Amino acid sequence: MKRSYKTRVRKPTCAKMKAQLLAKAKTTIEEFLNWVEQTDRPNLTQIEDAVLEFRRQLGQTMAETAIQAQATVTPAPGLQCPQCGREMRYKGEKDKTVTSRVSDLELNRSY
Repeated sequence: MKRSYKTRVRKPTCAKMKAQLLAKAKTTIEEFLNWVEQTDRPNLTQIEDAVLEFRRQLGQTMAETAIQAQATVTPAPGLQCPQCGREMRYKGEKDKTVTSRVSDLELNRSY
């Protein structure tokens, strides 16, 4: 059976995404500079650990922003459950944590 899908576009604007990313970048840079000021004579390992953590935080935000910018697709009414044969219904969106190569990403998923 071929499934038909209805697409709901809820993509944020580029300006909104840019504002969110710049806000996260600003916060991350401020946290990093505070760490630099407060850490007395860090060794190379401590510096690398701090840089990697701040990079992870910013990368996670960028990945979540790109994923959330994708159009949401919801199944059209009338699809049948492959197990029981009854019509499936849209149950709304739920938060889901997905582990990716970047980090654990907090996403919204349709059910």
